[in-house]
Amino acid sequence: MTDAGLNDVLVVGAGAWGTALAIQAARAGRRVRLWARSEETAIRLQKTRHNPRLPGIVIHDTVTVTHQLDQAAFALLAVPMQHMRAVAQNLPPMRLITCCKGVESKTGLFPLEILATLFPALPHAVLSGPNFAHEVAAGLPAASVIASTDAGLRSDLIHALGSAGFRLYGNADPVGAQVGGAAKNVIAIAAGATIGAGLGENARAALVTRGIAELSRLAVMLGGQAATVAGLSGLGDLLLTCTGKASRNFRLGFALGQGMALDQALATSEGVVEGVMTAPALLQRAGPDADLPVISAVAAMVSGQADFQEAMSALLSRPVRDE
Repeated sequence: MTDAGLNDVLVVGAGAWGTALAIQAARAGRRVRLWARSEETAIRLQKTRHNPRLPGIVIHDTVTVTHQLDQAAFALLAVPMQHMRAVAQNLPPMRLITCCKGVESKTGLFPLEILATLFPALPHAVLSGPNFAHEVAAGLPAASVIASTDAGLRSDLIHALGSAGFRLYGNADPVGAQVGGAAKNVIAIAAGATIGAGLGENARAALVTRGIAELSRLAVMLGGQAATVAGLSGLGDLLLTCTGKASRNFRLGFALGQGMALDQALATSEGVVEGVMTAPALLQRAGPDADLPVISAVAAMVSGQADFQEAMSALLSRPVRDE
């Protein structure tokens, strides 16, 4: 597709991540419309050019904030995972790129599987990687993956959205990319709980390493490739989410490790903590025979079946085996 055909970009979702992606698309030279769910929010952002979720960041003049879901060359879906279906089904048919990470709790479906049911005749893609919204919005160096089985779509999106400071890589394994994006939030809750409970960096490093092994097994089980887990949408995203203090999932786990109740921890969290809904949904999707001890421990904590000490005891009492 020509550069002109890629120029009109719709970003769906005016939270921190959607706003950051809109700024990046404008930085790459695109004409951008940023959709806000609330008309009041759209008017305010259009007027002030500031999103309170991104302090100190100015929304580029080439970004138009709107409450209308109109046709575009393609749309970036940056809404919470559990609301993606409801928003996407109101879009006109176009190429869609999911920028949300997780599993639909009611169905166990990944984002692209939902889009395949809504728009089966169109190619779609997923954008995933180790990206904090405030850093992308500020133009700090970052990299991410565009994963799709459609090579032409991957190429178009890399050309349309990439820049010197936001390097995009193509990937033909969208299943593996989506597994990494979903499961890393769950592992991050466990990593945060480990640090919150004062168990130390050795324990966190061991847990994250075993988490990578779980991601690999799960990706292969669901039809993806183990190699994808070693890339930006797997290991890269996992490292950022399990160590960066800006991670909502890590902060929630930290609070749980300190003994805070889940409801209280969620009430103090800014934004959606995707790992809470994702943990039990991933277990259900994987089936009863799946070997996912860290994900199982987090699912037990967030469902109220175990507190942190009980979940940790279950992990430590597993039979010894070769790595």
